[in-house]
Amino acid sequence: MENDDMQDSSKPQPEEIKELLDDSEMEAAPVSESQEPRAAAAENACQSERGLEFLYDVPLQISVEVGRSKILLKDLLKMGEGYVIELDKLAGDPLDLYVNSRLIAKGEAVMIGDKFGIRLTDVVSPVNRIEQLG
Repeated sequence: MENDDMQDSSKPQPEEIKELLDDSEMEAAPVSESQEPRAAAAENACQSERGLEFLYDVPLQISVEVGRSKILLKDLLKMGEGYVIELDKLAGDPLDLYVNSRLIAKGEAVMIGDKFGIRLTDVVSPVNRIEQLG
């Protein structure tokens, strides 16, 4: 039982993350009239990033979902080259971008050289992303 409490306390709660984000925004130093605007902006950016800097090297799994479908086991066993599975999305519908299995944005497919990419058209707000963490 104590191990469960210790494991739960090691994972930050969404409220704690919100507070950290709010604190890092509040800690930004006021801009004095003698500072150049670029220097002041750079200083504020550094101060607001300081609170989350330790998270920047955390690897994240990104996936893009074209659509979904449910099939029967007998159909799965019949699959071969050329088999077509109908997905739940229409052609031209936005693709879903997931980070660690959490919906983060929607976008459209693009070609970048010989590779596919996604151009984001709708990004989930930071508040909603934090709420999804819990």
